Amino acid sequence: MLKKYIIPVAFIFLLIFNLSCSSSRRTMAIEEGWELLGELKVDFARDKDQLDINSSSKYSAIRFKVENREVKIRDLKIVFSNLDKLEPAIDEVISADQYSKVIDLGVDGKEVRSIEFKYRSTGNFLKGRAHVLIFGKRYVRPTY
Repeated sequence: MLKKYIIPVAFIFLLIFNLSCSSSRRTMAIEEGWELLGELKVDFARDKDQLDINSSSKYSAIRFKVENREVKIRDLKIVFSNLDKLEPAIDEVISADQYSKVIDLGVDGKEVRSIEFKYRSTGNFLKGRAHVLIFGKRYVRPTY
C-alpha cells in the first residue's frame, strides 16, 4: 500500500526542489564592450547608495539604466582606486527603461573603486521601486 504513494510523493518533491532552485534572474543583452558592474534598488525618500566595484579592470566610461520606475538623480560621485573623485554635474530625471548619458572617465581608462548615488524613485510607492543597473565600458588599449 505504501509503495503506490512513494512515486507520486517523490515526483512532487523533485518538482518543488527544481522550482525552488531555478534562478529568478532574467537574461539581458549588453552592448559589446560594456559590462554590468552592479545594481541597486531605489527608495522613494531621498536615498543615498554606494556601489563598491570589485574589479581591477579599467573603464573608459560609466552609464546606468533605470528599470521599473522613473528616477530623479541629484548627485553622483565616482571614486577611483587612487582615491581621486569625479563628481559630474547631474541633476536629471531618467525615465523607466532608459539609459543615462555616458559619463566619460578618460581616454586611458580608470580603475573604479565605488560609485555613490543620491537619488529617489518618483511616482506612487504602490507600483514598486526603481531598479538601477550600472554599466562600465571596459578600457581597450589601442594597438598601433
